[in-house]
Amino acid sequence: MQIDIIRLLLDFGLVVLIWIIQRIVYPSFLHYSTGNLVTWHRIYTSRFSTIVIPLMFGQLGVSIYQLFTQTSFYTVSSLVIIILIWISTFWIFVPIHSIISNENSSKSDLVTLVNKNWVRTILWTLSFIYSLFEVLDF
Repeated sequence: MQIDIIRLLLDFGLVVLIWIIQRIVYPSFLHYSTGNLVTWHRIYTSRFSTIVIPLMFGQLGVSIYQLFTQTSFYTVSSLVIIILIWISTFWIFVPIHSIISNENSSKSDLVTLVNKNWVRTILWTLSFIYSLFEVLDF
């Protein structure tokens, strides 16, 4: 299997997941009581991490591999997009999830989570579209 197809599959998996998170999971947090939210959030994050973490590391690894084996505007710019996703994940979203897990979240924090997550949703969508165009040779 070509590395470009592997990359496309990883990007597709992540774009599907981020749209589910953005449109269903994060907005649903607004409908939980604080106690139920904390309980569900701890379960959700541990389960979801087993899916998201391998995909994110796979995407990053393949992107770095592509950069060194076929350096082009595509490989450089797609790695930049992925790095922006990682930075936003650890700079913005990990702290918000920590607030939720520590039972300190407010409705405002949950709304912020949904609103700011559009950044990752857009970046992962662009990453997928970009990979799709690369595979289709547009």
